[in-house]
Amino acid sequence: MTAYIPLMVFAAFLAAVSAVFTIVGPKLLGTATDTLIDSASRGDVDFVGIGKTLLLLAVLYGIAFLFSYLQGFVMSGVTASVTRKLRDDIFKKMHRLPFSYFDETSHGDTLSRITNDVDTISTTLNQSFSQIITSLASLAGITVMMFTISWQLTLISLLMIPATLFSVSFIVKRSQKYFKKQQDYLGAVNGHIEEMLSAHDVVCAFNGQGASIQKFSEYNEVLYRSAGKSNFLSGMIIPLTFVISNLVYAVVCIAGGFFALKKMITIGDIQAFLQYIRSFTQPLQMITNVTNVLQQTAAAAERVFEFIELTDEPPDVPDAKLIAKDANAKNDFSVGFENARFGYTKDKIIIHNFSAYAASGQKIAIVGPTGAGKSTIIKLLMRFYDVSGGAIKLNGDDIRSYRRDSLRSVFGMVLQDTWLFNGTIADNIRYGKPDASRDEIIAAAKAARVDNFVRSLPGGYDMVLNEDADNISRGQKQLLTIARTIIADPAVLILDEATSNVDTRTEVLIQRAMDTLMADRTSFVIAHRLSTIRNADLILVMKDGDVIEQGNHQQLLAKSGFYANMYNSQFD
Repeated sequence: MTAYIPLMVFAAFLAAVSAVFTIVGPKLLGTATDTLIDSASRGDVDFVGIGKTLLLLAVLYGIAFLFSYLQGFVMSGVTASVTRKLRDDIFKKMHRLPFSYFDETSHGDTLSRITNDVDTISTTLNQSFSQIITSLASLAGITVMMFTISWQLTLISLLMIPATLFSVSFIVKRSQKYFKKQQDYLGAVNGHIEEMLSAHDVVCAFNGQGASIQKFSEYNEVLYRSAGKSNFLSGMIIPLTFVISNLVYAVVCIAGGFFALKKMITIGDIQAFLQYIRSFTQPLQMITNVTNVLQQTAAAAERVFEFIELTDEPPDVPDAKLIAKDANAKNDFSVGFENARFGYTKDKIIIHNFSAYAASGQKIAIVGPTGAGKSTIIKLLMRFYDVSGGAIKLNGDDIRSYRRDSLRSVFGMVLQDTWLFNGTIADNIRYGKPDASRDEIIAAAKAARVDNFVRSLPGGYDMVLNEDADNISRGQKQLLTIARTIIADPAVLILDEATSNVDTRTEVLIQRAMDTLMADRTSFVIAHRLSTIRNADLILVMKDGDVIEQGNHQQLLAKSGFYANMYNSQFD
């Protein structure tokens, strides 16, 4: 923000100069009025002098308009730059935050900070800033001009300032908390709407419309009440200022008439002074009116900078290593878990004492009941979170000794929850390898057994998927994510229920493709259907965050333990 201060000072200077040239107008009109009265009393009206005065007035107003235009032009550029910078900072910050932030905060609230809150700041900079500078310059200039006409009337006029400031400060102290609450619940409303739109089919399937509407109504009710209170309180500012200014105006009119009778002031000066006092109340009212906007802006800015100042994901160690490209070979990576310990919160440990070793090129299956910690192990392996104790090692080195981006470039993931973006099918497959050629895309699609159905779609590989990619089936989306992983050609594969959304026949085809893909790679497979991991080199059976059994399929069946019970239950 400091980079824009010189431009903002320049814009303030232009606004002040514009206000000064505008302020001179009533004084010139007063002089013209006195000239007209004096010359008329002599029977010789000085039309030439009056014409010159009016011409000078037109020139001054023209100059004021020019400076006002330049000020608006400068502030428009500053506003656009600040808005862009804030959105850039928020978006970059979003990618530096730890995963725990997104576990605790709705996407809609974050979206509201980028859109609503930044827009509020933008509007204030573009409009209210100029109004404040112009009003302050006008107040200062008008006060000086009023003193040159009558110091007595000026002192009477200045009585409205402390009365107005007291009224405004009294209201602001009571309304600011409601403006903050209004911005917070605007984010809550946006978050709920975003969540309901993304899960609309689930809401309808479970007849959850009523509960959704009730929750929305609760958020909206709080938003309604906080917005109503904040707007009501801030709305009192203008009427109060109007009443104060009218009372002062009435007193000035009476006092001015008295001074005119005593020959202490001329008719032209009274005319000019009354114009000034009306002009004096306008910037004062404008400042008090802007106070309403400033309160909302303060709440928005608090939310924006609160987000920007959040603690980043812990940085890589100072001497973090890059994984050498020549080491990025399919059969060149081993992974070891050594007494790994982790909990999303300090008082709730999920992974207690996890130890396992995956030799280069091995296929490791992780099985266990829901909540055993299977997916958490994968998140730790990818360094979405760091272990609280123990270590995870890649080729004997702690993964925390590598840069995150370098470490993650080694892995390829296929998750149960598919993610595709708005774009063509080809672009979605190419996401795994941005410089992939068309031939490589088609080859990956064929390996994932997705080529046939893509060619049957209108547009084929150039068909555009919509925002939620719901113009294709869930199974087809899963096939595309597998193709995306295949084209990335990762050194280590992570498959989290990768075939859960495809039919049995497609699952067989995908399983063959996966077997080929995993042949020379270290692979981690999370599975609930135990029939899909019978050929794994090592099966880790997890329960309550610990490995309670490990071995290959035959060895675990022979133990007649937890795994054997799980396996047999799927076929009973």
